Amino acid sequence: MPLLATLPILIILLLMVGYRWGAARAGAAGYLAALVVAVAFFGANAEVLAYAHTRAILLTFDVLFIIWAAYLLYRVSDEAGAIETIGEALRQLTSDKGMQAILIGWIFASFLQGTGGFGVPVAITAPLLIGLGFSPLAAVVIPTIGHGWAVTFGSLGSSFNALISTTGLEASYLAPASAGFLGLAVFPVGLMVVHAADGWGAVKRLAWKVLLIGAVMGGTQYFVGVTLGLWNIGSFAGGMAGLIVGVPLARWDETNSISRERIGAKPLFIALSAYLLLIVITASILLIPSVNPLKDALGEIAIRVSFPETVSNLSYINPEGTTKPIYIFKHTGAILLYTSAAAFVIYKRAGLYAAVAGKKILSQTARKMITSSLSIALMVAMAVVMQQSGMTEALAQGLANAVGTAFPFAAAWIGALGAFMTGSNTNSNVVFAALQLRTAELLGYSVPIILAAQTAGASLGSVLAPAKLIVGASTAGMEGKEGVALRAVIGYGVGLIFFISSLTVLAIIF
Repeated sequence: MPLLATLPILIILLLMVGYRWGAARAGAAGYLAALVVAVAFFGANAEVLAYAHTRAILLTFDVLFIIWAAYLLYRVSDEAGAIETIGEALRQLTSDKGMQAILIGWIFASFLQGTGGFGVPVAITAPLLIGLGFSPLAAVVIPTIGHGWAVTFGSLGSSFNALISTTGLEASYLAPASAGFLGLAVFPVGLMVVHAADGWGAVKRLAWKVLLIGAVMGGTQYFVGVTLGLWNIGSFAGGMAGLIVGVPLARWDETNSISRERIGAKPLFIALSAYLLLIVITASILLIPSVNPLKDALGEIAIRVSFPETVSNLSYINPEGTTKPIYIFKHTGAILLYTSAAAFVIYKRAGLYAAVAGKKILSQTARKMITSSLSIALMVAMAVVMQQSGMTEALAQGLANAVGTAFPFAAAWIGALGAFMTGSNTNSNVVFAALQLRTAELLGYSVPIILAAQTAGASLGSVLAPAKLIVGASTAGMEGKEGVALRAVIGYGVGLIFFISSLTVLAIIF
């Protein structure tokens, strides 16, 4: 039975890696395989499948609301030229190759991951690095590595939200270990960025700056995501803090300053206004006590569904229960929509939009997100069918028996595998989080630590995903050479996943 339960996952892996199918096509095949196996071998009846698909619809909405709104905010900013302005301001700070890579390929890429994601950080920063004299290959490799630590709490927390929704566990229970693992991973990520840019000499020269910036970014992400409970802006806040610290560090040696016309303070402030608004709106709705009436009012409307107990024909029981409430008007996706609307007004009044900008933003958002949304919906449906039919339980039993005490080391690699084959930390969490949870329970390991390994492994493993490399290569003039980029980045990616695996083992032991 465990071997049969692996069939949908193996089909996706084979089709995406072996036959280079897209995530939507492969997801459809995996979903159909899950249906067939669930009905034919696990006794899933009509009632089990009906409630499984209802759960899948709710989970898909919860995830896609964030993803669509996050990309909309990115398009609102990009159409106004805000991203280009911020990037150009960073380019003007230093002529040191290693420091340029830190600023653009690590800090700025992480900042962009905070709200954008989906390959956006690499697609935007690669041309900026090429303009500074980096080779197209280096320009793809540097930000591909550099944003990896920020993926789980990036895109306004869409990947972490998937972890919460799939497992049914509280954010406060899962966030400390996840933020801790990724907060430590930020250091090797920064050092690898410098190495990819300018070799070991630059690593030795800039190590102290990497350690300082890494401590600020990782520490800020942990403080905001865990202490304040605002995990949806954890990576964004970390990237913003990195910019605040990184800019003066880049100008530490005045002789490295590039002589060119500087971008004025006002244009830069306007460019940053969307992200400043995001901080203010998020804090107003979720954090500041004085506006709790607003929080309460926005929380009045919620989607909450109760499910009865279901039993498969083979007596696998899904207990009755109620789904995690989805608060429509204070959802992370809603916060992003409020920010997008306010930012659009500011940019429009500043004269940064053409007449048809609004229509263009909406159409390009829809065009970009439809395929991604389909792939996520199919992956979610597959995962929920597997979970509700007992396939995930069988797979967990088989995995527990197969790896035993080696499971803590393997957990991060499972997450990375999911990200590699689907191109997404979010999809990896959807597919594998329930499996990791159940296996940890069966073997008696800490659930938060194992799930931290899952999402951190997926976050860092996503840097190896062909889907992401294709996006980056497309803006760096490397179309058709994605394999070259993968070979260049694979050593760094494997090293980062090994780092998380080692942290997991140490966390379990101590």
